[in-house]
Amino acid sequence: MKLRDFYERAVATGIKNDLRPPQEITRLLETEKEKYQKLSEEEKEEFDVDALFNPYADSRILTGDPELEVKHLLAGIDMEVGEVLLAHVLNKERPDKFDLILAHHPEGRALAQLYQVMELQVDLYIQAGVTPSLAEQLMEKRRAEVERRFLPLNHQRTVDVARLLQLPMICLHTVADNCVARYLTDLFEQKQPARLKDVLTILKEIPEYKKSSRQAVPPRLLHGSENSRAGKIYVDMTGGTEGPKDIFSQQVAAGVSTLVGMHFSEEALDKCRSARLNVIIAGHMASDTLGLNLLLDQIEREANEELKVTGISGFERIKHL
Repeated sequence: MKLRDFYERAVATGIKNDLRPPQEITRLLETEKEKYQKLSEEEKEEFDVDALFNPYADSRILTGDPELEVKHLLAGIDMEVGEVLLAHVLNKERPDKFDLILAHHPEGRALAQLYQVMELQVDLYIQAGVTPSLAEQLMEKRRAEVERRFLPLNHQRTVDVARLLQLPMICLHTVADNCVARYLTDLFEQKQPARLKDVLTILKEIPEYKKSSRQAVPPRLLHGSENSRAGKIYVDMTGGTEGPKDIFSQQVAAGVSTLVGMHFSEEALDKCRSARLNVIIAGHMASDTLGLNLLLDQIEREANEELKVTGISGFERIKHL
């Protein structure tokens, strides 16, 4: 399929797996269209026109011709200068060349815009029962922190190398994270684990977490005991990056008992302990790998076309079809 088709299918899949109601996604896109129509011609030159159909600012084509035919991907969680150079070397040595570098974590403009997707978390907190005004005010402060932290980064470093080596590159972040968030949320809803040990068992039955366990990074219980009741489970797997650290007491007030996430900072974990929340870390690389695999599964199924994918940088292609 063409790079443009691959990208658009990835966005459509991200929207399909978004835990928010479809009408909320429609509202966001309509807001962007209204904003764009009010801009001057000069302002439109700076506007990210992908936002007119893609509500996830951290998932973008970074470099390359959208009309390029894509058959073989080099895919990884963190695709930086080293991985791009390796792709270049392998393409010179092997007849089976990579058409596209697929990164999960954002680079370039997508990295600079990462803070924008954090608004997704607000909607999920509200769906879980947190008061809207509290969720919005706490997230406003956290989004500003993340925006400032990313401002001084060298966003284009890896993209520049890919461009000079004429290697097309794309990053698919929240669109993949939505897939793993939806998958685990539905799985826990279906299986209704009674105790935390049951949550861990469910996770360890999933191939990506099973493999990670063999590599000494299993799903871990960080707060609570294995025999603690799981209660209401909140899957914290999407929305760009870690949310506000003062949200946990509000989640408890809304009835949440257990958090299942990719990672939590020490400060966030301390806040979880103070709020008496059970905390399970599913694993960062394993969760990202699961999300990317589910995304690729759905793209291939929708297109009725199989892509060749070579995994690197923590990623292994595992099909769930």
